[in-house]
Amino acid sequence: MNSDSALHGRAFPGWLIILGALTAIGPLSIDMYLPAFPSLERELAATPGNAELTLAAFFIGMAVGQLFWGPLSDRFGRKPPLYVGLAVFALASLGCALAENITTLTLWRVLQALGGSAGMVITRAVVRDRCAAREAARAFSMLILVMGLAPILAPLLGGWVSTLFGWRAIFYLLTAFALACLLAIRFGLAESHATRHEPPLNLGGVLRAYGGLFASRPFLGYSLSGGLAMAGLFAYIAGSPFVLIELGGIPAAHFGWAFGANALGFVIASQLNARALKTHEPSRLLRRALWLPALSGIALAVLAGNGLFSLPALLLGLFLYVSSLGFIVPNASANALATHGQRAGAASALMGALQFGLATLAGAGVSLLHDGSARPLTWLLALCGVAAWGVHRLLIHPHETGHSR
Repeated sequence: MNSDSALHGRAFPGWLIILGALTAIGPLSIDMYLPAFPSLERELAATPGNAELTLAAFFIGMAVGQLFWGPLSDRFGRKPPLYVGLAVFALASLGCALAENITTLTLWRVLQALGGSAGMVITRAVVRDRCAAREAARAFSMLILVMGLAPILAPLLGGWVSTLFGWRAIFYLLTAFALACLLAIRFGLAESHATRHEPPLNLGGVLRAYGGLFASRPFLGYSLSGGLAMAGLFAYIAGSPFVLIELGGIPAAHFGWAFGANALGFVIASQLNARALKTHEPSRLLRRALWLPALSGIALAVLAGNGLFSLPALLLGLFLYVSSLGFIVPNASANALATHGQRAGAASALMGALQFGLATLAGAGVSLLHDGSARPLTWLLALCGVAAWGVHRLLIHPHETGHSR
């Protein structure tokens, strides 16, 4: 580990820019083809709603794939699995572009996610290799610039590309992006994990590593508190179009402004977090920030439960919830990985799988509970916010040292 000096000097060192590009693979793959759903279904003669299944398949592949790449990166170093993962992603993206029916597209999307998940899990591991806990939290805060801006820009780019060149061009563009990332890793990213003393890779060892992580109270507490809070974000993504457009009366053409305002709040909060980390420990900032999604979620649920729908109150509550994640996500991630340096790949993989699994359940919950009101969204926001606070209170708070305070 290069200690806290890893981020000193340039605000965005070259290695962090490359990691930012790898972090963008997920949002680009998810959001860029959303505007093309209608034309995609028409061209592939798919029934309405089948395009959403390709998205669900991608989510499953991302959750499962992370468990695969983490142990490989611990055994063979960070760069070799990245090469393989990005090559698989590029090949699968090309397959998506050439798909002749919705079933083939769905299968290619699963493979695309399995390859692309290498970028997500190994990015976190590289940050852990290079940075101590406080500097790792700052690095994650900087990476949130990409996580926050990509969902805003990706649909705009995807809509423009699909209008001019057709939906298949989106996947050709993702293929080119993956190849560019491969070149950047080859020439611009140094290996950060020594493997000289790593034991041979076997299933038993992998399962023992994951079992040890599950038995680690700090790891589980930080991963679940961050993951539960993030699950509320996926509920918001799934439920906000109906609630804001159909119930709130926001024109569909203007929905992007409301969505973008919350994403901007997420980004700004992450940069304020990066500044606060110069004088505060990440555990302290996390403990304070977890109150915000719990309280805002409860307030929204109470209003919706009593039929007191108010668009200004809803917009404010959503903004507070989403913005709070700019403090929660980087600090929870940094603390979860802090004590697992040699197994940072496996720790990052399990953390990502847990968080992605919870987020997928929350997004599905909005659809399953749909009743034509704002209640399902607000209930899930309250549940996720309170559960994140409760898990931290139960597993982490009693055991934090005086130093972390």
